[in-house]
Amino acid sequence: MIKHFLDLSEISTQDLRKILKRAVSLKQQRLNGVFEPLLANKKLAMIFEKNSTRTRVSFEVAMVELGGHALSFNGNELQLGRGESIADTAQVLSRYVDAIMLRCHSHAKLVELSENATIPVINGLTEFSHPCQILADILTFEENLGDIAGKTIAWVGDGNKVAQSWIHAAAHLGCHFKIACPPSLSPLPEVVSWARNLGTDIIITDDPSAVVSGAHAVITDTWVSMGDPDAEAQVKLLTPYQVNGQLMEKAAPEAIFLHCLPAHRGEEVTADVIDGPQSKVFDEAENRLHVQKAVLLWCMGMV
Repeated sequence: MIKHFLDLSEISTQDLRKILKRAVSLKQQRLNGVFEPLLANKKLAMIFEKNSTRTRVSFEVAMVELGGHALSFNGNELQLGRGESIADTAQVLSRYVDAIMLRCHSHAKLVELSENATIPVINGLTEFSHPCQILADILTFEENLGDIAGKTIAWVGDGNKVAQSWIHAAAHLGCHFKIACPPSLSPLPEVVSWARNLGTDIIITDDPSAVVSGAHAVITDTWVSMGDPDAEAQVKLLTPYQVNGQLMEKAAPEAIFLHCLPAHRGEEVTADVIDGPQSKVFDEAENRLHVQKAVLLWCMGMV
């Protein structure tokens, strides 16, 4: 059976925990200077329709340190940019490489690629979800505050793709997930319903103070994503949702701040927060590498 990594909602809690456990061991090995060529002679095709720093570099370094190779393409570099079907591209790449990582706008494109590929397909980000990022977030949280079960996670801002992957994760991990966002930027109702039907504790409100109060982690994201048609209106709508020092004071004393980056100081977060002692954003960014390695090994049947 092909093991795609498309959404956290599609993998089991047991597999999620296996991936995180392997990421921890891989991180420790790297700190000790130990690199096992577990993916020797394996090739990963990386396709980017959207610009990337952390996703691109972490996947490429992951493949190198595991003994494999990564090939990187912009969407317009492939025949996809000239109208070749996704199905044909999937079948061709399946003859050349051992896995595909796609970072694109349309989640439907990711799904179609996986349905036609005979090798694992990994979600590097779509407009619907960002599961690799959330694995890094969870690893960072548990490194600092222990088991996430029963803890409270506060999301402030746009209820976007990253927030939706957090909802998927909360359903697996038993944490409380609270979202403060404008009603027009709430997560998709079907995502919320899916999690609540599994007994997940999710609160959605337009009050940042209410969700941050007593939270163990405060998370936000950029107000304007690549391709947003009306950036000025988006910024105006989200201005009351800035994470600043006054808001962070409402969180638990041991609370950490997370952000998937890139960040815009003075917009979604103030400099005193993201550059302050509670911020773990660069540990979070580093952890992308370790979880990416674990995801690759999981897809190859080695986790």
